[in-house]
Amino acid sequence: MSTVTKTVTQLHATRLAGEPGPAGEATAAAAQPQGAMIEVRHIDKTFAGKQRNASPIRILDDVSLSIADREFVSILGASGCGKSTLLRIVAGLVPHDGGEVRVAGQRVSRPVPEIGVVFQTSNMLPWLTVRQNLLLGTRLRKIPKETSEPRVSALLEMLGLAQFADHHPHELSGGMRQRASIGQILALEPKVLLMDEPFGALDALTRDNLNVELLRIWQEHRQTVLLVTHSIEEAVFLSDRVIVMSARPGKIEQEVVIDLPRPRSPQTIKQHPRYAGYIAQLSQLMGVY
Repeated sequence: MSTVTKTVTQLHATRLAGEPGPAGEATAAAAQPQGAMIEVRHIDKTFAGKQRNASPIRILDDVSLSIADREFVSILGASGCGKSTLLRIVAGLVPHDGGEVRVAGQRVSRPVPEIGVVFQTSNMLPWLTVRQNLLLGTRLRKIPKETSEPRVSALLEMLGLAQFADHHPHELSGGMRQRASIGQILALEPKVLLMDEPFGALDALTRDNLNVELLRIWQEHRQTVLLVTHSIEEAVFLSDRVIVMSARPGKIEQEVVIDLPRPRSPQTIKQHPRYAGYIAQLSQLMGVY
């Protein structure tokens, strides 16, 4: 094992135990933390051109990464770099051309119950109430009512939606719909939560508020989370690590370990002396300045 890999592995072990580690640093992205929940090994992906005789478009090129159990990892990259495609490959929604994906040690080639996915747009059925939408997946999976109904009631309370449980999606604000969408997934108790720009369509204030809510939810449930985002601030605030992808074809160029204490709140973390440094470091890696 290389020195870099040992260093990052030790950082993950320390941070997941709830203790502060040494200062965060950019590292080679191939580092493999112990106790990986998600393992992506040498993934390639090419799409056929849309026009006749068009050249194939290579989206991902030899992507490898590991995410430890209960770790929160974000992926940053320019539009079109393949980060959303990578997320869908991990979810089993899109096939890949080479390599393999494992979640909880099992190879993934199709959607599996251990993985929940939250997209940018809500997928609630408009003719069902909020409570009915959260219960829908549990009924499709034949989870007994005596288990699912108390679970959903508790989720509605935690998400601040209890008083809107009997409302329909069109009666909710955009932020409330996204909270309900997260609740739909949490009701199924997945081991892994994959999130593709879940707050990207919302205004800045609502997005900031939902970041706080997401962090609170994660700190309570501690699923393994892989988040795709364009927001450097969002990635730093939420994550244990931030992975930076290159322009297409997407490769993992760097990963940055975010050594900020948990539990986190905006009032404390955004005043932390290392917070601005991570923003500057990732901005430079992303070519923002």
